[in-house]
Amino acid sequence: MQLITVQPEVLFQSLADETRLRIIRLLAITAEEACLCELVDSLQEPDYKLSRHLKILRQAGLLSAHKEGRWVYHRLVIEPSYLETLHEAIRALPDPEQLYDADHVRFKERMCLREGGRCRMGILSEDLKAQG
Repeated sequence: MQLITVQPEVLFQSLADETRLRIIRLLAITAEEACLCELVDSLQEPDYKLSRHLKILRQAGLLSAHKEGRWVYHRLVIEPSYLETLHEAIRALPDPEQLYDADHVRFKERMCLREGGRCRMGILSEDLKAQG
């Protein structure tokens, strides 16, 4: 396993965006890895936008990615151990507009469509598929 040095200012800059917080919170709550299309359908954001946000989170050392065929799966980086404390804080953020809860519901529904534990569907949301 490769250990990444996380710069505090880069880490907090990467979290200073609602969409990136939604991504991290979703992955922190579910403890799952997810491909781009699963995140697109869960967060209801276009793939080009989420791709950019995922890149920022990877560069900050908060996410790792691995490719399987045409699918790239993203997961939270959990080492060094202080990142788990950060994940706990993000999970504890208030959700007065139920945005995080709605993301989580869509994510759970989307994950049920996996075949053999892997995504094989692509983007399912028609309006988001057309934007990609």
